[in-house]
Amino acid sequence: MTDVLNEGVGRRLVPYSEGLALQSRLHDEVVSGAAPDTLVLLEHEAVYTAGKRTEPSERPVGAAGGGTPVIDVDRGGKITWHGPGQLVGYPIVRLPDPIDVVAYVRMLEQLLLDVVASLGVDAHRVEGRSGIWTTVDGLECKLGAIGIRVAAGVTTHGFALNCSNPLEPYAAIVACGIRDAGVTTLSEVLGRRVEPREVVGAVVARFVSPREAAGGHPLGSAVSAVSPVTVVPGAVPALAVAS
Repeated sequence: MTDVLNEGVGRRLVPYSEGLALQSRLHDEVVSGAAPDTLVLLEHEAVYTAGKRTEPSERPVGAAGGGTPVIDVDRGGKITWHGPGQLVGYPIVRLPDPIDVVAYVRMLEQLLLDVVASLGVDAHRVEGRSGIWTTVDGLECKLGAIGIRVAAGVTTHGFALNCSNPLEPYAAIVACGIRDAGVTTLSEVLGRRVEPREVVGAVVARFVSPREAAGGHPLGSAVSAVSPVTVVPGAVPALAVAS
């Protein structure tokens, strides 16, 4: 059974530092067995987060970022933006043995694909790139991003689904390190405003923890390669997977 913790989606913007602290606490509790697998859903205050493989040329320069803070994080992947209008999900869940990080990423992708399909959006995977995509005027555009970390067999970070957020912040960065694709939102694709709070129910209804999924069927299929997996040095083995 997975607990769902809704941190005020549609009513409150969570500072990124607060979200990190919440993830850290829940991670420790899930690792120790003091808490069940937990899915956290929230909207962040505007922030750029730079994963472990972010290059200097991919960061906002000077006034380009509009004063939005840039925070270096321990997840995989490169730089992205979080902020109002974007639904962020942090599954703090234990992965079944043997740990299959690629399958977990595929599981999150399928969750997002199913959620957006329920809203009438035709999205898909792109070979060699994580997340979910849709085609806008012939251009592949990212609709949902994934970036995770696994330590002591338990995940942190997770997914971000663009709902009604502005796209201007992405112009200041090379989002996810990808220069030949775009970014879009559910609102842009559907031609009507879709707020994160409208999507929460679909996510909760379809989310299944990896251990629950492994009890009935494989976590997912390796449709395409995930960006490189990095072993993070330290006393506790950890993996960081690119978004």
